[in-house]
Amino acid sequence: MGMGRPRQFDADVALDQAMEVFWRHGYEGATIAQLTEAMGINPPSLYACFGNKEGLLKAALDRYTKLRDIWMEEVVAAPTARAVAERMLMGIADKQTDPANPPGCLLVQGGIACGTGSENVPFELAARRARNEEQLRDRFIRAKAEGDLRPTSDPAALARYVSAVSVGMGVMASSGADCEALRQVASVAVQAVEAQSEPRSDSAKPSG
Repeated sequence: MGMGRPRQFDADVALDQAMEVFWRHGYEGATIAQLTEAMGINPPSLYACFGNKEGLLKAALDRYTKLRDIWMEEVVAAPTARAVAERMLMGIADKQTDPANPPGCLLVQGGIACGTGSENVPFELAARRARNEEQLRDRFIRAKAEGDLRPTSDPAALARYVSAVSVGMGVMASSGADCEALRQVASVAVQAVEAQSEPRSDSAKPSG
């Protein structure tokens, strides 16, 4: 009998486990032995299902991106540009220091120290981060059209700024920064976004 995937193989569960290994060790640091042990499969099954280690990373990133997209939908649903930035960055501070998860962000951690043979990995991760930036840009364009942001504001630059702050927070979290430190960074960034917003009377400010 050939060594195919186990009868009880659950792709989502296996990818969640692989995701955590890549998250904790990065692409370069994650070994096939660590990945197969975490996933509960053998190396032939890994190669049969995903082609190679990079194929497994892409599948894990697809899984991670799908879950992150659900969260980003909640982020961009916030009523103002300031609230969008606050919901995203404060959420990152909480999520990336939650003991239930590896520290930092997979889209940052996964590409650390990639060497020869894995040059495509940083570009793959950058493309996933760019998607989040595009979601922010589109939301800030709408905020400007609705009069929430100043006419002189640049939605693309603002999205790039918030995205850059989020990446920096991921690096801080992976280096051991606690939630309070990340929330302080988030607070300053939220103030920067607020500075690009049209002034509102207290009665007109949304509570979210």
